[in-house]
Amino acid sequence: MQNYKVTHLSPGQTFTRPAVLVNPLLNKEREWPFRDLSHVEAFHKTLPDYNQTRLHSLPSLAAELGIGNVFLKDESNRFGLPAFKVLGASWAVHKAVCQKIDIDPENTSVTEATDILERDGTKIELITCTAGNWGRAVARIAHYLRVKARVYVPGYTSESTKDAISNEGAELVVDSGSTYDEALTSAQRDAEASGALLVQDVSWEGYEDIPAWACQGYDTMLQEADRQASDATGGKKPNVVIASVGGGLWAQAVVAHYKGVDTSNIIVTAEADTATGFKESLHCGENTGVQSGVTIMEGMNSGLTIESVWPTLRDGTDVAVAVTDREAHESVEFLQGQGINAGPCGGATLAALRKAVEAEAVGERGQMVVVLFSTEGGREYEELED
Repeated sequence: MQNYKVTHLSPGQTFTRPAVLVNPLLNKEREWPFRDLSHVEAFHKTLPDYNQTRLHSLPSLAAELGIGNVFLKDESNRFGLPAFKVLGASWAVHKAVCQKIDIDPENTSVTEATDILERDGTKIELITCTAGNWGRAVARIAHYLRVKARVYVPGYTSESTKDAISNEGAELVVDSGSTYDEALTSAQRDAEASGALLVQDVSWEGYEDIPAWACQGYDTMLQEADRQASDATGGKKPNVVIASVGGGLWAQAVVAHYKGVDTSNIIVTAEADTATGFKESLHCGENTGVQSGVTIMEGMNSGLTIESVWPTLRDGTDVAVAVTDREAHESVEFLQGQGINAGPCGGATLAALRKAVEAEAVGERGQMVVVLFSTEGGREYEELED
Protein backbone atom coordinates (compact mmCIF):
# COMPACT_ATOMS: atom_id res chain seq x y z
CA MET A 1 0.00 0.00 0.00
CA GLN A 2 1.48 3.31 -1.10
CA ASN A 3 2.66 5.98 1.30
CA TYR A 4 2.10 9.66 0.63
CA LYS A 5 3.84 12.90 1.56
CA VAL A 6 2.30 15.71 3.58
CA THR A 7 3.65 19.18 4.31
CA HIS A 8 2.65 21.15 7.38
CA LEU A 9 1.47 24.73 7.02
CA SER A 10 3.84 25.68 9.83
CA PRO A 11 6.79 25.34 9.95
CA GLY A 12 6.66 23.71 6.50
CA GLN A 13 8.12 20.30 7.33
CA THR A 14 7.32 17.37 5.04
CA PHE A 15 6.57 13.84 6.28
CA THR A 16 5.94 10.48 4.65
CA ARG A 17 2.87 8.74 6.04
CA PRO A 18 1.12 5.39 5.55
CA ALA A 19 -2.30 5.50 3.92
CA VAL A 20 -4.07 3.83 6.87
CA LEU A 21 -3.77 4.84 10.52
CA VAL A 22 -5.40 3.10 13.45
CA ASN A 23 -6.13 6.07 15.69
CA PRO A 24 -3.63 6.15 18.58
CA LEU A 25 -5.72 8.85 20.30
CA LEU A 26 -9.03 6.94 20.36
CA ASN A 27 -10.66 7.66 23.72
CA LYS A 28 -12.37 4.46 24.82
CA GLU A 29 -13.28 5.99 28.18
CA ARG A 30 -15.20 8.95 26.79
CA GLU A 31 -18.94 8.96 27.39
CA TRP A 32 -21.02 9.55 24.28
CA PRO A 33 -24.56 10.63 25.15
CA PHE A 34 -27.32 9.60 22.79
CA ARG A 35 -28.53 12.64 20.83
CA ASP A 36 -32.29 12.69 20.27
CA LEU A 37 -32.59 14.81 17.13
CA SER A 38 -35.88 13.35 15.95
CA HIS A 39 -37.33 16.88 15.93
CA VAL A 40 -34.83 17.81 13.20
CA GLU A 41 -36.00 14.97 10.99
CA ALA A 42 -39.60 15.98 11.71
CA PHE A 43 -38.72 19.50 10.51
CA HIS A 44 -37.15 18.17 7.31
CA LYS A 45 -40.31 16.24 6.55
CA THR A 46 -42.24 19.52 6.41
CA LEU A 47 -40.06 20.92 3.61
CA PRO A 48 -41.20 20.88 -0.02
CA ASP A 49 -40.01 17.82 -1.95
CA TYR A 50 -38.88 15.94 1.17
CA ASN A 51 -37.56 12.52 0.26
CA GLN A 52 -35.81 9.71 2.08
CA THR A 53 -32.75 8.94 -0.03
CA ARG A 54 -31.96 5.41 -1.10
CA LEU A 55 -29.77 2.93 0.77
CA HIS A 56 -28.18 0.61 -1.80
CA SER A 57 -27.15 -2.93 -0.91
CA LEU A 58 -23.79 -4.06 -2.35
CA PRO A 59 -23.77 -7.85 -1.91
CA SER A 60 -21.02 -8.52 -4.47
CA LEU A 61 -18.71 -6.08 -2.69
CA ALA A 62 -19.57 -7.63 0.67
CA ALA A 63 -18.70 -11.10 -0.66
CA GLU A 64 -15.45 -9.84 -2.18
CA LEU A 65 -14.33 -8.29 1.12
CA GLY A 66 -15.70 -11.02 3.39
CA ILE A 67 -18.09 -8.59 5.11
CA GLY A 68 -21.57 -9.47 6.34
CA ASN A 69 -23.37 -6.54 4.70
CA VAL A 70 -22.27 -3.43 2.81
CA PHE A 71 -24.67 -0.58 2.08
CA LEU A 72 -24.27 2.84 0.50
CA LYS A 73 -26.41 5.83 1.45
CA ASP A 74 -26.97 7.74 -1.77
CA GLU A 75 -27.28 11.54 -1.44
CA SER A 76 -27.33 12.27 -5.17
CA ASN A 77 -30.91 13.54 -4.95
CA ARG A 78 -31.87 15.23 -1.68
CA PHE A 79 -34.76 17.70 -2.08
CA GLY A 80 -33.90 17.68 -5.78
CA LEU A 81 -30.33 18.79 -5.09
CA PRO A 82 -27.25 16.64 -5.85
CA ALA A 83 -25.77 16.59 -2.33
CA PHE A 84 -26.57 16.25 1.37
CA LYS A 85 -25.67 19.82 2.34
CA VAL A 86 -29.29 20.97 2.21
CA LEU A 87 -30.02 18.94 5.35
CA GLY A 88 -27.57 21.05 7.37
CA ALA A 89 -28.31 24.31 5.60
CA SER A 90 -32.07 24.06 6.03
CA TRP A 91 -31.99 23.40 9.78
CA ALA A 92 -29.24 25.97 10.43
CA VAL A 93 -30.99 28.72 8.46
CA HIS A 94 -34.37 27.86 9.98
CA LYS A 95 -33.00 28.01 13.53
CA ALA A 96 -31.10 31.24 12.85
CA VAL A 97 -34.14 32.95 11.31
CA CYS A 98 -36.45 31.77 14.09
CA GLN A 99 -33.99 33.03 16.69
CA LYS A 100 -33.88 36.39 14.94
CA ILE A 101 -37.68 36.79 15.04
CA ASP A 102 -38.01 35.12 18.47
CA ILE A 103 -40.09 32.05 17.64
CA ASP A 104 -39.58 28.37 18.54
CA PRO A 105 -37.89 26.54 15.62
CA GLU A 106 -38.90 23.09 16.88
CA ASN A 107 -42.59 23.93 16.69
CA THR A 108 -42.53 26.14 13.59
CA SER A 109 -42.44 24.99 9.97
CA VAL A 110 -40.71 26.91 7.19
CA THR A 111 -44.14 27.86 5.84
CA GLU A 112 -45.18 29.27 9.22
CA ALA A 113 -41.89 31.17 9.58
CA THR A 114 -42.37 32.61 6.10
CA ASP A 115 -45.89 33.75 6.95
CA ILE A 116 -44.63 35.48 10.12
CA LEU A 117 -41.85 37.25 8.21
CA GLU A 118 -44.28 38.53 5.60
CA ARG A 119 -46.99 39.47 8.10
CA ASP A 120 -44.59 41.50 10.23
CA GLY A 121 -42.66 42.94 7.29
CA THR A 122 -39.36 41.62 8.67
CA LYS A 123 -36.54 41.94 6.16
CA ILE A 124 -33.89 39.24 6.33
CA GLU A 125 -31.03 38.69 3.92
CA LEU A 126 -28.72 35.69 4.00
CA ILE A 127 -25.03 35.77 3.12
CA THR A 128 -22.78 32.77 2.73
CA CYS A 129 -19.56 31.61 1.10
CA THR A 130 -19.27 28.28 -0.64
CA ALA A 131 -17.22 25.93 -2.76
CA GLY A 132 -20.50 24.77 -4.31
CA ASN A 133 -23.14 22.60 -2.67
CA TRP A 134 -23.50 24.55 0.60
CA GLY A 135 -24.19 27.82 -1.20
CA ARG A 136 -26.74 26.23 -3.49
CA ALA A 137 -28.46 24.70 -0.47
CA VAL A 138 -28.60 28.05 1.35
CA ALA A 139 -30.05 29.64 -1.79
CA ARG A 140 -32.75 26.95 -1.91
CA ILE A 141 -33.78 27.56 1.70
CA ALA A 142 -33.81 31.32 1.08
CA HIS A 143 -36.23 30.63 -1.76
CA TYR A 144 -38.47 28.63 0.58
CA LEU A 145 -38.45 31.51 3.09
CA ARG A 146 -38.89 34.13 0.34
CA VAL A 147 -35.86 36.07 1.53
CA LYS A 148 -32.82 37.26 -0.41
CA ALA A 149 -29.53 35.36 -0.44
CA ARG A 150 -26.09 36.53 -1.54
CA VAL A 151 -23.56 33.79 -2.19
CA TYR A 152 -19.81 34.38 -2.41
CA VAL A 153 -17.66 31.94 -4.38
CA PRO A 154 -13.89 31.91 -4.97
CA GLY A 155 -12.55 32.82 -8.38
CA TYR A 156 -11.73 29.24 -9.41
CA THR A 157 -15.38 28.11 -9.14
CA SER A 158 -16.63 26.32 -12.26
CA GLU A 159 -19.25 27.88 -14.50
CA SER A 160 -21.62 24.98 -13.90
CA THR A 161 -21.44 25.50 -10.13
CA LYS A 162 -22.00 29.24 -10.48
CA ASP A 163 -24.96 28.67 -12.80
CA ALA A 164 -26.50 26.16 -10.37
CA ILE A 165 -26.36 28.69 -7.52
CA SER A 166 -27.72 31.52 -9.65
CA ASN A 167 -30.55 29.31 -10.88
CA GLU A 168 -31.71 28.94 -7.27
CA GLY A 169 -32.44 32.67 -7.29
CA ALA A 170 -29.44 33.87 -5.26
CA GLU A 171 -27.24 36.85 -6.00
CA LEU A 172 -23.83 35.45 -6.95
CA VAL A 173 -20.64 37.30 -6.01
CA VAL A 174 -17.44 35.95 -7.56
CA ASP A 175 -14.36 36.89 -5.57
CA SER A 176 -12.14 36.92 -8.64
CA GLY A 177 -8.80 35.21 -8.29
CA SER A 178 -9.39 34.42 -4.62
CA THR A 179 -9.12 31.31 -2.51
CA TYR A 180 -12.05 30.01 -0.48
CA ASP A 181 -10.65 31.63 2.67
CA GLU A 182 -10.38 34.99 0.94
CA ALA A 183 -13.93 34.72 -0.39
CA LEU A 184 -15.12 33.83 3.13
CA THR A 185 -13.44 36.97 4.48
CA SER A 186 -15.30 39.02 1.86
CA ALA A 187 -18.60 37.42 2.90
CA GLN A 188 -17.89 38.15 6.56
CA ARG A 189 -17.15 41.80 5.82
CA ASP A 190 -20.31 42.12 3.75
CA ALA A 191 -22.43 40.66 6.55
CA GLU A 192 -20.89 43.02 9.10
CA ALA A 193 -21.44 46.06 6.90
CA SER A 194 -24.94 45.19 5.68
CA GLY A 195 -26.37 43.56 8.78
CA ALA A 196 -27.26 40.44 6.80
CA LEU A 197 -27.36 37.04 8.46
CA LEU A 198 -24.13 35.11 7.82
CA VAL A 199 -24.79 31.36 7.51
CA GLN A 200 -21.68 29.16 7.25
CA ASP A 201 -20.85 25.51 7.76
CA VAL A 202 -17.44 26.32 9.21
CA SER A 203 -16.84 27.77 12.66
CA TRP A 204 -14.33 30.09 14.26
CA GLU A 205 -14.04 31.74 17.65
CA GLY A 206 -17.28 33.56 18.36
CA TYR A 207 -19.11 31.86 15.47
CA GLU A 208 -20.14 28.39 16.60
CA ASP A 209 -23.94 28.19 16.78
CA ILE A 210 -24.90 28.06 13.11
CA PRO A 211 -22.26 25.43 12.19
CA ALA A 212 -23.41 23.36 15.18
CA TRP A 213 -27.00 23.56 13.93
CA ALA A 214 -25.85 22.48 10.47
CA CYS A 215 -24.19 19.48 12.09
CA GLN A 216 -27.48 18.60 13.79
CA GLY A 217 -29.24 18.77 10.43
CA TYR A 218 -27.11 15.97 9.03
CA ASP A 219 -28.45 13.57 11.65
CA THR A 220 -31.59 13.07 9.57
CA MET A 221 -29.53 11.15 7.00
CA LEU A 222 -28.08 8.95 9.75
CA GLN A 223 -31.49 8.18 11.27
CA GLU A 224 -32.74 7.17 7.84
CA ALA A 225 -29.72 4.93 7.24
CA ASP A 226 -30.19 3.17 10.58
CA ARG A 227 -33.83 2.32 9.84
CA GLN A 228 -33.11 1.28 6.27
CA ALA A 229 -30.21 -0.99 7.24
CA SER A 230 -32.29 -2.55 10.00
CA ASP A 231 -35.15 -3.23 7.58
CA ALA A 232 -32.77 -4.81 5.06
CA THR A 233 -31.00 -7.07 7.57
CA GLY A 234 -33.84 -8.21 9.78
CA GLY A 235 -33.02 -5.87 12.64
CA LYS A 236 -29.26 -5.36 12.49
CA LYS A 237 -27.93 -1.82 12.85
CA PRO A 238 -24.84 -0.34 11.17
CA ASN A 239 -21.70 -1.05 13.18
CA VAL A 240 -19.03 0.19 10.76
CA VAL A 241 -19.51 3.54 8.99
CA ILE A 242 -17.27 5.34 6.51
CA ALA A 243 -17.45 9.15 6.31
CA SER A 244 -15.53 11.65 4.23
CA VAL A 245 -13.66 14.49 5.94
CA GLY A 246 -13.09 18.01 4.70
CA GLY A 247 -13.27 20.59 7.46
CA GLY A 248 -14.85 17.91 9.63
CA LEU A 249 -18.40 19.10 10.38
CA TRP A 250 -20.08 16.21 8.55
CA ALA A 251 -17.71 13.67 10.10
CA GLN A 252 -18.48 15.15 13.52
CA ALA A 253 -22.17 14.39 12.97
CA VAL A 254 -21.29 10.79 12.06
CA VAL A 255 -19.05 10.25 15.09
CA ALA A 256 -21.47 11.83 17.56
CA HIS A 257 -24.41 9.82 16.23
CA TYR A 258 -22.82 6.39 15.98
CA LYS A 259 -20.78 6.56 19.17
CA GLY A 260 -23.92 7.81 20.90
CA VAL A 261 -25.85 4.79 19.62
CA ASP A 262 -23.12 2.28 20.60
CA THR A 263 -19.55 3.08 21.64
CA SER A 264 -18.33 -0.13 20.00
CA ASN A 265 -19.33 1.12 16.55
CA ILE A 266 -16.31 1.60 14.28
CA ILE A 267 -15.83 4.95 12.53
CA VAL A 268 -13.54 5.11 9.49
CA THR A 269 -12.70 8.49 7.95
CA ALA A 270 -11.73 9.09 4.33
CA GLU A 271 -9.55 12.03 3.26
CA ALA A 272 -7.98 13.02 -0.03
CA ASP A 273 -4.26 12.28 0.24
CA THR A 274 -3.68 15.87 -0.89
CA ALA A 275 -5.60 17.27 2.11
CA THR A 276 -5.05 15.06 5.15
CA GLY A 277 -5.44 17.69 7.86
CA PHE A 278 -7.36 15.41 10.24
CA LYS A 279 -5.24 12.29 9.76
CA GLU A 280 -2.07 14.31 10.16
CA SER A 281 -3.43 15.73 13.39
CA LEU A 282 -3.78 12.18 14.71
CA HIS A 283 -0.16 11.52 13.78
CA CYS A 284 0.94 14.70 15.58
CA GLY A 285 -1.34 14.54 18.61
CA GLU A 286 -2.76 18.02 18.04
CA ASN A 287 -4.83 19.83 15.43
CA THR A 288 -2.36 20.43 12.62
CA GLY A 289 -2.86 22.27 9.35
CA VAL A 290 -1.34 20.91 6.14
CA GLN A 291 -0.83 22.24 2.65
CA SER A 292 -3.67 21.04 0.43
CA GLY A 293 -3.42 20.32 -3.27
CA VAL A 294 -5.76 19.94 -6.22
CA THR A 295 -8.06 16.91 -6.01
CA ILE A 296 -11.15 15.58 -7.75
CA MET A 297 -12.60 15.20 -4.23
CA GLU A 298 -13.34 18.93 -4.11
CA GLY A 299 -15.73 18.78 -1.15
CA MET A 300 -12.96 17.21 0.93
CA ASN A 301 -10.24 19.67 -0.04
CA SER A 302 -9.45 21.15 3.37
CA GLY A 303 -6.05 21.02 5.01
CA LEU A 304 -7.27 22.02 8.46
CA THR A 305 -9.86 20.45 10.74
CA ILE A 306 -12.31 22.91 12.28
CA GLU A 307 -11.03 23.52 15.79
CA SER A 308 -14.40 22.98 17.48
CA VAL A 309 -14.88 19.53 15.90
CA TRP A 310 -11.32 18.27 16.42
CA PRO A 311 -11.95 16.82 19.93
CA THR A 312 -14.93 14.78 18.71
CA LEU A 313 -13.08 13.36 15.71
CA ARG A 314 -9.93 12.75 17.75
CA ASP A 315 -11.76 10.82 20.47
CA GLY A 316 -14.22 8.91 18.31
CA THR A 317 -12.54 7.98 15.01
CA ASP A 318 -11.20 4.42 14.95
CA VAL A 319 -9.34 4.42 11.63
CA ALA A 320 -8.23 7.27 9.34
CA VAL A 321 -7.54 6.58 5.66
CA ALA A 322 -5.95 8.69 2.92
CA VAL A 323 -7.35 8.13 -0.59
CA THR A 324 -5.75 8.98 -3.94
CA ASP A 325 -7.61 10.55 -6.83
CA ARG A 326 -7.07 7.36 -8.82
CA GLU A 327 -8.68 5.25 -6.08
CA ALA A 328 -11.63 7.64 -5.79
CA HIS A 329 -12.11 7.60 -9.57
CA GLU A 330 -11.97 3.80 -9.79
CA SER A 331 -14.50 3.60 -6.97
CA VAL A 332 -16.81 6.01 -8.81
CA GLU A 333 -16.59 3.76 -11.87
CA PHE A 334 -17.40 0.69 -9.76
CA LEU A 335 -20.40 2.37 -8.14
CA GLN A 336 -21.71 3.67 -11.43
CA GLY A 337 -21.44 0.11 -12.72
CA GLN A 338 -23.78 -0.84 -9.86
CA GLY A 339 -26.26 1.80 -11.02
CA ILE A 340 -25.29 4.28 -8.28
CA ASN A 341 -24.88 7.95 -9.17
CA ALA A 342 -21.88 8.75 -6.95
CA GLY A 343 -19.29 11.48 -7.26
CA PRO A 344 -15.65 11.39 -6.11
CA CYS A 345 -16.44 12.16 -2.45
CA GLY A 346 -18.76 9.15 -2.44
CA GLY A 347 -16.17 7.02 -4.20
CA ALA A 348 -13.66 8.00 -1.54
CA THR A 349 -15.61 6.15 1.15
CA LEU A 350 -15.52 2.93 -0.85
CA ALA A 351 -11.79 3.33 -1.47
CA ALA A 352 -11.26 3.90 2.26
CA LEU A 353 -13.17 0.72 3.11
CA ARG A 354 -11.06 -1.34 0.71
CA LYS A 355 -7.83 0.07 2.14
CA ALA A 356 -8.91 -0.40 5.76
CA VAL A 357 -9.81 -4.03 5.06
CA GLU A 358 -6.53 -4.62 3.20
CA ALA A 359 -4.63 -3.21 6.17
CA GLU A 360 -6.66 -5.43 8.55
CA ALA A 361 -7.59 -2.31 10.49
CA VAL A 362 -11.28 -3.00 11.10
CA GLY A 363 -11.27 -6.34 12.92
CA GLU A 364 -13.62 -9.32 12.40
CA ARG A 365 -15.60 -8.78 9.23
CA GLY A 366 -18.24 -11.49 9.11
CA GLN A 367 -20.70 -9.71 11.42
CA MET A 368 -20.12 -6.24 10.07
CA VAL A 369 -22.95 -4.09 8.77
CA VAL A 370 -21.07 -1.39 6.86
CA VAL A 371 -22.58 1.86 5.61
CA LEU A 372 -20.72 4.05 3.13
CA PHE A 373 -22.00 7.60 2.96
CA SER A 374 -21.92 9.02 -0.56
CA THR A 375 -22.50 12.72 0.02
CA GLU A 376 -22.69 13.89 -3.60
CA GLY A 377 -24.00 12.76 -6.94
CA GLY A 378 -21.98 12.23 -10.07
CA ARG A 379 -20.39 15.27 -11.63
CA GLU A 380 -17.80 16.16 -14.21
CA TYR A 381 -14.20 16.27 -13.06
CA GLU A 382 -10.76 16.04 -14.57
CA GLU A 383 -9.17 12.75 -13.64
CA LEU A 384 -5.69 13.36 -12.29
CA GLU A 385 -2.63 11.16 -12.34
CA ASP A 386 -1.42 9.64 -9.05
